[in-house]
Amino acid sequence: MSTQEAEPLISCDRADESSVHQKRGSGLVSDASIPSSPEVVRAKKIIIPDISISDDDSDLFSNAGEDVPDHKISNTDTIIHLLKGNIGPGILALPDAIKNSGLVVGNIGLVVMATICVHCMHMLVNTSQELCRRTNLPFLTYSDVAETCFATSSSSRLRAFASTARTVIDVFLCITQLGFCCVYFVFISQNLQQIFDHYYGEINYHIYMAIILIPMLFLVSIRNLKYLSPVSMLANILQFIGLGIIFFYVFQDLPCTWDRKPFASIGQLPLFFGTAIYAFEGIGVVLPLENQMKTSADMKGWNGVLNTSMVIVSCLYIAVAFFGYLKYGDSVAGSITLNLPVNEFMAMLVKLMMSLAVFFTYALQVYVPVDIINPFIQKRVSPQNYLKAEYALRFSLVLLTFSFAAAIPKLDLFISLVGAVASSTLALMAPAVIDTVTQGERCCWQRALKNVIIFIIGFLGFIFGSYVSLRNIINYFIGEDKT
Repeated sequence: MSTQEAEPLISCDRADESSVHQKRGSGLVSDASIPSSPEVVRAKKIIIPDISISDDDSDLFSNAGEDVPDHKISNTDTIIHLLKGNIGPGILALPDAIKNSGLVVGNIGLVVMATICVHCMHMLVNTSQELCRRTNLPFLTYSDVAETCFATSSSSRLRAFASTARTVIDVFLCITQLGFCCVYFVFISQNLQQIFDHYYGEINYHIYMAIILIPMLFLVSIRNLKYLSPVSMLANILQFIGLGIIFFYVFQDLPCTWDRKPFASIGQLPLFFGTAIYAFEGIGVVLPLENQMKTSADMKGWNGVLNTSMVIVSCLYIAVAFFGYLKYGDSVAGSITLNLPVNEFMAMLVKLMMSLAVFFTYALQVYVPVDIINPFIQKRVSPQNYLKAEYALRFSLVLLTFSFAAAIPKLDLFISLVGAVASSTLALMAPAVIDTVTQGERCCWQRALKNVIIFIIGFLGFIFGSYVSLRNIINYFIGEDKT
């Protein structure tokens, strides 16, 4: 493979940059004075990873000056992708979230949180479209929106924070995705441990995790996302079939609602917040999908694509959370699959299916931090070592997530911590700030107050959710909580 082929698109060289600037007349590049950076060039060229690329090995590069194929997706396709982007292991942890809040308070909280998160998704889409009109750019990613809203502000003080805003979003995107990967390791290991311990006797938890590590390393070696498409589709099929089987078990012999506590305790609410906000993990896919829609205006509206998708997602969330906790009560585990009887074939099957689905999804989650971090590494290595550096990065990220998962094998605490730290930032705080900065002097006091309230909710969840999760993790290490 040549140096040009091995170099990802994400790190455009000067020749690429100049060829892009030559297209100003076609409207592909903005004339607005926004900070020039390799990341901005990337935003102007990349749409979403599933575009056709001439190279057979990597999905992270493209030849400079070539037109990107126009592979627009329909509204139905967008709804399907939004469902897939929001339904993951987080939905299986929602009964545990209700355990930390109570049956009544938890379900009301889920409705409120769903409303706020969907509203923040709308704010992000509206802001992106406004900034695209302002800069004449065809599309913007999440980090592009964060940078551009500051860069095009009328305030010189705010413009100074443009690059910082991009960095913050990129950092939290990496934290979120790597946090998901840690959860995936724990999820797969705990489900496999239940199955094999039942048939072959008790084996150390870390052995299962080490066994998983080897195929994980092979999986992340696949650099082209088009080769992951079949396993991604298989993961989606397994996941939806698994959810159906879970409902089959949950609906059997349900107790009365008054047998479950309506409210847990104030001290447990931060854990509820972290787990619940973790489940709403799809805000990162909203803009890439909106950028690829044939009619992006259909994303918005009371009966638009976004609302339709999120109503379905929210109903699934509430159903799993309500009936899962109603069925198992305070004995519900960090994933409801762990409560299913291990001696029944259907239950064992759903554990295997969900584990495989999560395993196949791992490589897609790693792709995001690789896409963000890789350019910084390539600046520090020679062109002939680009490919080696990328593989080293991929394997290092897998080993990093493996190490954290092996150190803290508590699925519920991991999910709550990732949700409180990263998801609250990306799903709540960042959209509120971006919307306020974009509106600038036009921002009325009602809108500013609403954004402040959303930011405060996210910030309080960030602080208290992180504190309670870290405190419980520390208690686990010192032996006070080994359950």
